[in-house]
Amino acid sequence: MKSEIRQNSIELRKKGFSIKEISQVLSVSKSSVSTWVRDVVLTDRQKVSLMNKNNSIEIIEKRRRTRLKNEADKKRVLINAASTEIRSIDQNMLKMIGIALYWGEGGKTMKGMARISNSDPELVRISMRFFREVCEVKEDRFRAHIHIHSIKMVKEAQKYWSIVTGIPESQFYKTYVIKRKKLKNIRDTLKFGTIDVGVCDTKLLLKILGWIEGIKKQL
Repeated sequence: MKSEIRQNSIELRKKGFSIKEISQVLSVSKSSVSTWVRDVVLTDRQKVSLMNKNNSIEIIEKRRRTRLKNEADKKRVLINAASTEIRSIDQNMLKMIGIALYWGEGGKTMKGMARISNSDPELVRISMRFFREVCEVKEDRFRAHIHIHSIKMVKEAQKYWSIVTGIPESQFYKTYVIKRKKLKNIRDTLKFGTIDVGVCDTKLLLKILGWIEGIKKQL
């Protein structure tokens, strides 16, 4: 039986089949096929045909996907290793993180409202912990305002951000739909839009701004 498979491999190779194709047709390993057909001399035309197969759009795309996956795997290893360096976050560290996020993403104009705006749900969740645990904001004081590019996504976005923030939809202002043309890419990347979470409290705003000033002085 094995000698018959070996002979079939040789015959297919003489016809110009690749080692991979022979392996698949006969259900044998590529290493076995490679050993059996190593003495078969291909014609120039067959060599060109096999080369073209190896450079086909399908093969090139497969190689591209494999390369991207390998790169992504390598990056993930580095990210996972670095993530283990963060072992615990106490209340003081949460305070520093919250202040830093507010410094970068929060509203700083003197309008009596402490607010932060972003489209990243994880950043928003951390900001909510900062408001609740560090600033001790009462639940009924929160207000939320969504800015979105697709009117079709309004209800879904309201439900989504309500879950992310823990703020009832009844405490959301009317969603603002941005009316602009040629923003398909933005609509795709910001499916649920951007959310502003605010607390109407002048003292809180001034306190957070004071914390930011304190960090500036220390650094």
